[in-house]
Amino acid sequence: MEITFYGHASIGIKIGETHLLIDPFISENPLASDIDINQIKADYILITTAGQDHTWDVEKIAKRTKAQIISNFEIARYFFNLGIENSHPMDLGGTFNFPFGSVKMVSALHSSTFENGSDGGAACGFVIKTPDKTVYIAGSTALHFDMQLIPVRYKLDLAVLPIGGNFTMDVEDAIMASDFVKCNKILGYHYNTMSHIKIDKDAAVRSFKAKGKELILLGVGQIVVV
Repeated sequence: MEITFYGHASIGIKIGETHLLIDPFISENPLASDIDINQIKADYILITTAGQDHTWDVEKIAKRTKAQIISNFEIARYFFNLGIENSHPMDLGGTFNFPFGSVKMVSALHSSTFENGSDGGAACGFVIKTPDKTVYIAGSTALHFDMQLIPVRYKLDLAVLPIGGNFTMDVEDAIMASDFVKCNKILGYHYNTMSHIKIDKDAAVRSFKAKGKELILLGVGQIVVV
């Protein structure tokens, strides 16, 4: 499994020859100016919340690639009304087996409203389980106790956690979240995109290391193999 960081909360996951894209906000992110969204491969687009910093490039990429959207019912319906009929709606607690592996939609504590003010349903995260690896994508979220349910069912190889604070968990909360999900290998995201979520990257890495954990902070376009 290869994970590519596209900036903010957008990542790509390559599972064999299948390409998953999570929360594409790329073309309007100045930190991702070197990424050409027309070159990004996507067989599935997973969306955790309706906010434009998670959905900005969904329509363009989905129409080009014919990717299937995986999200809650409200988000799937929103993009259906934009002409994207290939979608798989889910809801919190639901699990479905796709050709690449299973996806479980789990709770996130965050707002979920489209830019036009329409309802984006409940924010969520995803647990993606393949025959080889299992990854938790927390989405934009506060720390919450439901995270403790994840390791009851899954043994995680990687947790992707927001660390920027202000709109989501900060570093200290993310350390606690990694305890909740019983995973000591963390990919940090949702930080440094704007002034409200600037962090000291070196200090963040040290904080995780002090607790016996590995915090991976990728540059935009960089890849980590899980």
